[in-house]
This record gives sequence, structure tokens and C-alpha cells, in this order.
Amino acid sequence: MTDLAIAANGLRKSYGDKTVLDGVDLAVPEGTIFSLLGPNGAGKTTAVNILSTLIPPDPGSGPVRVGGHDPRTAGQAVRAAVGVTGQFSAVDGLITGEENMLLMADLNHLTRREGRRVTAELLERFDLTDAAKKPASAYSGGMKRRLDIAMTLVGGPRIIFLDEPTTGLDPRSRHTMWQIIRELVTGGVTVFLTTQYLEEADELADRIAVLHDGRIAAQGTADELKRIVPGGHVRLRFTDPAAYRSAATALREATRDDQALALNIPGDGSQRELRSLLDRLDTAGIEADELTVHTPDLDDVFFALTGGAAIPDQPKENAR
Repeated sequence: MTDLAIAANGLRKSYGDKTVLDGVDLAVPEGTIFSLLGPNGAGKTTAVNILSTLIPPDPGSGPVRVGGHDPRTAGQAVRAAVGVTGQFSAVDGLITGEENMLLMADLNHLTRREGRRVTAELLERFDLTDAAKKPASAYSGGMKRRLDIAMTLVGGPRIIFLDEPTTGLDPRSRHTMWQIIRELVTGGVTVFLTTQYLEEADELADRIAVLHDGRIAAQGTADELKRIVPGGHVRLRFTDPAAYRSAATALREATRDDQALALNIPGDGSQRELRSLLDRLDTAGIEADELTVHTPDLDDVFFALTGGAAIPDQPKENAR
């Protein structure tokens, strides 16, 4: 666990007879973006609250380490290492953006001089200098989220929990937030991101875990997850009807689309499969006018894993 920013084995949490987390395993390497993906009520926020010391796990949980410390016995050390931006903004709308930042500096026990220096640097970094003297209630949604993250960074955390940070933002603000998250990781910070947005996880995360009914249904890179769902294929399109018919004869496993003069060949689009397919076409003296590879996206993965559809067993290297 020495190179892991976050490690949890058998994480459990119940409220009465409702089990929210049922033996969750997590492993987040330092300096990466890890995304916990799941529908509403899946337990994403509960996991963040446990890892950030806001609530305790159940007594039956296995070992947990955040920044090398156990949240159950070394809560102060964990809190010193992490920052949390929750679903709901911590910004106080009655005071200015600068005053919000200075308040966080006081809470992090920075000297007045250091607090003003850090505040000025972060306001500039998040493009909020011009709005620093304005009441935060006048900020747009995107500005409030930027301020929220800037406040989280005042204490210099090495691990940041972002719990659905772009919910309710317009597309432009969401893309701005993505760039901020990438820059955080470039600076050596580890980001634990929860989201409902499949595109967001696909765009940002080094690894993704899909949480469903309190358990990790699957985890791996975006590409690894896409490969566990069937439906990938290579599509060949022809303009010459004779070439199309010859290809259909040579590739009997293909599904025909006679109207479009196209063939769909099942496969994962790997380099080996493509080379084999092209060799077969060369041997038959056939040349397609267009070749495209279609693979399942995270939408397919998400619905397969959370909608009750049967999927193949994960490859062992994807499992934790």
C-alpha cells in the first residue's frame, strides 16, 4: 500500500437494516484521478464521507488507509492530508470570495501574512481575482464551484475528494472544471472523483469503479471496462456491390446491411483482430472503401452493470 493514496478493503456501512456499502475494495495510486461512478443512492457520498473521516465505517470493515493513515484512529492526520469539495457548495454567499478564502486560511491555522499570500495566489489561479471583492452570492454557478475548490486547496492537501463537482454546471463551466482537475493532478495531487456523468469519468479518470447496490460491480481503466461489455464490431462499407458480395461470402460471421453495402464483424477492435481481418480481405483480393471500429462506451458499461444485464466475468487483471 506504500504507493497508494487511498486503500480500503471490505468497506462496510449500514443504517439500520439498509446496507449502503457492502464490502467495497478501493485502491487509488498517488497522483492519479480515480472516479467512483454510480447512480443516485449507490453509496458514493457515503464512501467519501468515511474516507474523509466525516462518518465512521461499520465495525466489520477491513483496513482503510488515506494518506497512509487510518481514518478511524488517526482522523486528525487524515484531515491534514485531504480536502473535500462536497455536492453542495461550502461558499458563504454573504461575504466576498476573498473573505471566504481568508476564513479557510484561519481555519487551517495559517498566519495572516501566509493566508493573504495563499488567498491571492489561488484567486489568481482560479481566475477569480476580478471578482474577489464581490459577494459570493453574485457569483455564477461555475465561479462558485471554482471558489469552492480554491477554498479546499488553502491547506495544501495532497488528496482531494470531489463529490459530484460539476452537477448543475453548464457545458462550458464543466469543461473549465475538468481542466482545473487535470492541473491539480499535474501538480502531484491525487483526486478521488464521484460523478453521475459518464462522459466526465471517461474524460478524466485514470481508473474507474462502478458502484452498484453497495458493491463494486467492476473497475479498471475506461478501455478495460468497455471491453467487458459485448457489442464491439468492425464495420466495413463498400461502394461496389460486387466487392460487397465477395466480402460477405469471405466473412460469413459478418452481419449484412444490404442497403448500406456494409458488413459488421464482431470483435473488440484490437490490433491483432484488425490485422487478421485485413489479411483475410487481402487473401480474397477484396478492398473495403471504409473501415470503422465501434466499441461499447461507458453508457453501455453503466447500463449493463447497473441495469441487471448479464455480462462476462472480468479479466483477472481488472479485478481488485
